[in-house]
Amino acid sequence: MAHAFLDQPGPAAFAHRGGAAHQLENSWPAFEHAVSLGYRYLETDVHATADGVLVAFHDQTLDRVTDRGGRIARMAYRDVAAARIGGAEPIPLLEDLLAAWPDVRFNIDVKDEPAIRPLAAVLGRVGAWDRVCVGSFSARRLRATRRALGRPVCMALSPAGVAAVRLAGRAGAGRELARRLASAGVRCAQVPAVVATRGFIRRAHALGLQVHVWTVNDRTEMTCLLDLGADGIMTDEIVLLRDVLAERGQWHPRGRRAAAARAADEPA
Repeated sequence: MAHAFLDQPGPAAFAHRGGAAHQLENSWPAFEHAVSLGYRYLETDVHATADGVLVAFHDQTLDRVTDRGGRIARMAYRDVAAARIGGAEPIPLLEDLLAAWPDVRFNIDVKDEPAIRPLAAVLGRVGAWDRVCVGSFSARRLRATRRALGRPVCMALSPAGVAAVRLAGRAGAGRELARRLASAGVRCAQVPAVVATRGFIRRAHALGLQVHVWTVNDRTEMTCLLDLGADGIMTDEIVLLRDVLAERGQWHPRGRRAAAARAADEPA
């Protein structure tokens, strides 16, 4: 049975860092633009400040994309809040993003261990358990996140899990692997395009997993992956992906279902 995070019509279109090709990455205008285009899924990253405030930001340090420097985990929130992405935009709080669009799903990459407990606290306050998927490049962080959350959420495979899926068909251990993944709440494999071969997608589907591919910014590559059966694409080029899906009859913007329901309720 699919997790509520994945209950939207597919393929899933993810606005990577809000849609970094059009607005400053992980900035409020980026997320707002993606939502205005109809995106149901937003992708972001989280770090926690030294005083436990959870921010939507990719890097461990402020240096690359803001007008300030320093490692977020060692800074008080008041100092992080003074930084501006591209010299212009404040760094959003994850809690504010979740609260702003209650119908939108968020794919969250946990970038550092200090973010784990603040993430659990934020999800509890907002009640967003069913509309987040949590991933990480660290299996240890994913295990710690599961423990901290204390209740099931949609989880993405760790790198070790991806390797296990790649070997599943040859090892003949698919049934046991599927059981272990399901018990851990793993519902999707989120992988780079080089991993998302036809064989990998077939094995992942046999294990009950969706396959989401990152970060795809080329029209031909988008089309090829969709033809192979990918269940979702993460992109910076959110206008391009919308257009590709629309051309294929696979674009399902947010609000369409609600709008249809409202129209059905209106008197003739």
